[in-house]
Amino acid sequence: MRLRPPDPPLSDGVVSLRPWTDDDVATIAVACRDPEISRWIDDIPAPYTRADARAYVAASRRGWKDGSLWAFAITDRATGDVLGSCGIGWQDQPHAVAEIGYWVRSEGRRRGVATRAVRLASSWAFEECDVERLQLRADVLNAASQRVAERAGFHREGVLRSARYSRRQRRRVDFVIYSLLAAEA
Repeated sequence: MRLRPPDPPLSDGVVSLRPWTDDDVATIAVACRDPEISRWIDDIPAPYTRADARAYVAASRRGWKDGSLWAFAITDRATGDVLGSCGIGWQDQPHAVAEIGYWVRSEGRRRGVATRAVRLASSWAFEECDVERLQLRADVLNAASQRVAERAGFHREGVLRSARYSRRQRRRVDFVIYSLLAAEA
């Protein structure tokens, strides 16, 4: 499923979601060096470089082109400053199941930015991408991410025990699994 990015960007009046651009590389590189982000997202290279950020933007562009990943920059609606990232990718496209993930820069935390972004992106995915079930995984130790899921209207389904090994934390990770259905959005 090939989709064009929304134009104008998605917005709730406080935050906006738009595709990543090459102009965002420096901001991404700085944000992804934040230990709090790399703590919870094991796939983020450490140390995180501008080359990693360029690769992220290029992968985002490819995802939009082939319909496999819709990655958004979360921006402050008033200033345009990048506050974080929110992305949706297929988990099981034939069955219309996708997964959403996010991270927020330290400047945007504890302001409801992630919750707003997840709500906007979820609604868009149900309306524009033929998604019927959206899943969200949060490390059982990441209480902030679990609060985002719950405030965005996702339902806790259970725990995926020992679902992954975290190289950085040197432990098996249990994920709380949440879902939101198109009929609930």
